[in-house]
Amino acid sequence: MPVQMELHKIIISEMQDSQIIVLKEVGGERNFPIVIGSAEAYAIDRRLKGIPTQRPLTHDLLASVIEQMGGSIESIEINDLADHTFFAVIHIRHNGQVLEVDSRPSDAIALGIATTVPIYVADHVLKAVC
Repeated sequence: MPVQMELHKIIISEMQDSQIIVLKEVGGERNFPIVIGSAEAYAIDRRLKGIPTQRPLTHDLLASVIEQMGGSIESIEINDLADHTFFAVIHIRHNGQVLEVDSRPSDAIALGIATTVPIYVADHVLKAVC
């Protein structure tokens, strides 16, 4: 059974190519970091702070496409961990069905963060990292 998490912290270092986000268990103490790319970190940070851009960036574009096609993002799930790489799916409701779209966790979080989409982590993934 997946465990609900929240974005607890984002650590951006201008001196490195990799950045870190920390997910924390909702109503619990478990937390863990995920290393992400700079572009995704800046997208998450920008969306958290509500900083507008003159033109839509990639995550904004994808959110608009989903919405314009009549869909909505229901949740994000980090569903696997293999060779130190996290895997995720975006659950999108469209025409009464829930579609699962493969994604990197950082892209899924950047996409969902502006609309407060819940983030879940599969129990076996959480046990492996905590």
